[in-house]
Amino acid sequence: MPTARGTILTALHARSTTAPFVGLRSEVLPERVSAAGLLIMRDGAPGKPEVTLSAAVP
Repeated sequence: MPTARGTILTALHARSTTAPFVGLRSEVLPERVSAAGLLIMRDGAPGKPEVTLSAAVP
């Protein structure tokens, strides 16, 4: 049985196939991005962020 996250990503990926931008699932970043845009949906844990977008100083 798929997880809720997997079900949502599958539905979003299916919807993105009809969008003007390119929708990929769990793919590496391509060398070129189309003029319409790019959306990459990833499964799994996001891990620790490389950059914190906060004005607060730790």
